[in-house]
Amino acid sequence: MDEIFDVAVIGYGPTGLVAASLLGQAGHRVVVCERWPSLYGLPRLTHIDAETARAVQAASDVDVALRDSTPTTYLWVNGRDEQLLKLDPPPTTAMGFAANMSMYQPDVEDAIDERVRAQPNVELRQGWAVTGLTQDDSSVELTLAPWSTADAEVDAGAREQRVRARYVIAADGSKSSVRELLGIEREDFGFNERWVNFDTEWLRPAPDEYKVSKQYCDPARGHMYMHIGNHRQRFEFALLADETQEEFERPETAWRLLREAHGLGPEDVRIIRQIVYTFEARVAERWSDGRVFLAGDAVHTMPPYLGQGACSGIRDSVNLAWKLDLVLRGLADASLLDAYETERRPHATAVVQMAMGLGAIANMHDPVKAEERDAVFMSGQIPPPVGLPPLTDGLLHRGPDGEVTLPTGALVPQGTVTVRGGTGRFDDVVGRGFALVSSIDVDGLLSPEQRHFLDTIGCHVVHLDHNVIDEDGLHASYLKGIGAVAYLARPDFALFGAVADAAEIGALVDELRTALVGSIVSSASSGVTV
Repeated sequence: MDEIFDVAVIGYGPTGLVAASLLGQAGHRVVVCERWPSLYGLPRLTHIDAETARAVQAASDVDVALRDSTPTTYLWVNGRDEQLLKLDPPPTTAMGFAANMSMYQPDVEDAIDERVRAQPNVELRQGWAVTGLTQDDSSVELTLAPWSTADAEVDAGAREQRVRARYVIAADGSKSSVRELLGIEREDFGFNERWVNFDTEWLRPAPDEYKVSKQYCDPARGHMYMHIGNHRQRFEFALLADETQEEFERPETAWRLLREAHGLGPEDVRIIRQIVYTFEARVAERWSDGRVFLAGDAVHTMPPYLGQGACSGIRDSVNLAWKLDLVLRGLADASLLDAYETERRPHATAVVQMAMGLGAIANMHDPVKAEERDAVFMSGQIPPPVGLPPLTDGLLHRGPDGEVTLPTGALVPQGTVTVRGGTGRFDDVVGRGFALVSSIDVDGLLSPEQRHFLDTIGCHVVHLDHNVIDEDGLHASYLKGIGAVAYLARPDFALFGAVADAAEIGALVDELRTALVGSIVSSASSGVTV
């Protein structure tokens, strides 16, 4: 077996799709191993945020992927339909997309899959399950066997395949076979609630009242609905302690609940999916083992109340992809990959805990405690929800005291810009990857070695309103807001660092160079300077 891939991606849901697309577009040889013979084709995730949309932009034609999407308002009410909380996000953010969007997952997956299949260096092996894994100091060997959808199990009698790759990204879901093969346990945060999911299509125009995401925090039975794009609707209902999964997966149960809660029947909607989920909160004790990295639900699962499950998995892929790209190209030491868990674990764990907090509100079954909860919300004593946390550790600029301080680790903006007559979103027009963005000309401030380093890692050097026209002024406004003359952004949209003094720009570049390789990169230039 002489053939060896750069990366094997196991699992072809949103997390695996994004990883395969980004690494394939970077020119690496990628093999995708997925037990299902085709894409799932039904909506599981229904929400993405602006950061995730920007990642989808990198992995696909985002306008095709989000063609059936709409900004979403979140409304939380009690059992009497009295408002507890309303989140009405702006339709656009500094990332170039709405803060929260309802979307149709198959559209997103189809668009990314199309981009993946356009890469001749990416090979798809769908219908194959991973049954074995061994690794040494240079590669990982995977054993694959055909997977039958008829009985949902591996056909042990069929001919096996073996695949070798330098690195593996295991994005094979919450029941990850790779995690089990590696013997990695998960920390259980003790959240376990069963809810039944009904995905439906409207048989008539959706009433306006359903064009929001609405959570009923009813102690008798929590339930909710959210729109899926413009033509579909999800309904969910909590199962009580004495109720069975079998009962709640019967069609008659769905129609009874929809009629009782919303007055809807077969004349209004068509049910396209009905399934009982156990919402859980678990994080793997280790995020990697040698050359194998867990991502998405394989490494963290969370209740759905924050809409961040798939978003968190896609963040994993974006974080891993640029680090693997540099390591595979010999532009960074393999120790860079250690920063994956360092950066992502605290962020994902915080999101899990935030989702659990909202889940506790939605699953409050004690009527007395629910009344107390309602009184606190209605008194205005509840502070507005905080946003998602920034990165707090890892490959980030540090101050004189060695600490990371905001805005470092937070997200950088994506405005509308023009380069050589072409106008569009920053990432599309300037390019993806590292970006050094400044309000001044940095040419005389960087040594030839520093400029060569930036070229080598593919860093785009942007002088606002000179080589890149800042059409909506978003990037200049961002610099002014953080009191900086220049900032250096990472490929995952996180701020590596910013400086207030032009004389410090060279030191900022040196800090990144040292963090990546410890010395000047001597490879041939492969970067782009606009």
